Parts: sequence; C-alpha cells; structure tokens
Amino acid sequence: MSAPKAGEVYIEFFTIGKQMKAVAVDAATGVEVTVFGPTTVSQKELQNLAVQKLKYRLGKLGHS
Repeated sequence: MSAPKAGEVYIEFFTIGKQMKAVAVDAATGVEVTVFGPTTVSQKELQNLAVQKLKYRLGKLGHS
C-alpha cells in the first residue's frame, strides 16, 4: 500500500432522513470535516462545500 498523495481527499455521503451528510477526510493528515445539506442538493455541490471546509480547517491547523 502506497502513502497518500498530498491533496488526496476521501469523501463519504450518508442520507439521514431529508438531509445528506458529506464527510471529507484528508488522506495525508486524517483531518476530517462534516457538512450537511438537503437531499435536493447534488452530491457534487455538497462535495465541493466539504472540500472547501476541509481546506479551511487544514489551513487553520497549519497544514498546506
């Protein structure tokens, strides 16, 4: 198994009632963030939001 590449992100989606939960995990650091949205929002939109939040969180923690 090779080491994660810089910037590699894992995304998982869960439907909880009328909400969709997206979890984004930075593969290199293990930092994880979660966002929620209505099920009417596309997975792509929720994914983009989760990745933006993850980048922000990584910046706050001092990761590039």
